[in-house]
Amino acid sequence: MKHPVDVHVGKRVRHRRWMLGMTQQQLAEKVGIKFQQIQKYETGMNRVSASRLWDIAETLDVPVAFFFDGMAEAEADRQTPRSMVRGDILADKEALELVRSYYAIPENQRRRLFELARVLSDVA
Repeated sequence: MKHPVDVHVGKRVRHRRWMLGMTQQQLAEKVGIKFQQIQKYETGMNRVSASRLWDIAETLDVPVAFFFDGMAEAEADRQTPRSMVRGDILADKEALELVRSYYAIPENQRRRLFELARVLSDVA
């Protein structure tokens, strides 16, 4: 049975990898393992050892604590009936691509786009 912490850490690995536009194969090569192992980490099937998590964090350019961010909220969501839990928006491939594209836009244009989105969402 998957442990909730392993699943959470795996999701955070996947999200960060996606944000960088990195494939499982690329991450695996940089960490020195096979891509199948990255798949298992990302699904929570296998636990990530402390030293491997350190290597992954260095490769993805985040502190190790990044992988545990939001853990308290995730635990609270597990205690809440499913019908009341909002979906994990970063689990959606389209949302991740949108966020990655958004941050690729030059900052001044990005701010203008953000303001436009806020106006449009207020209208809707």
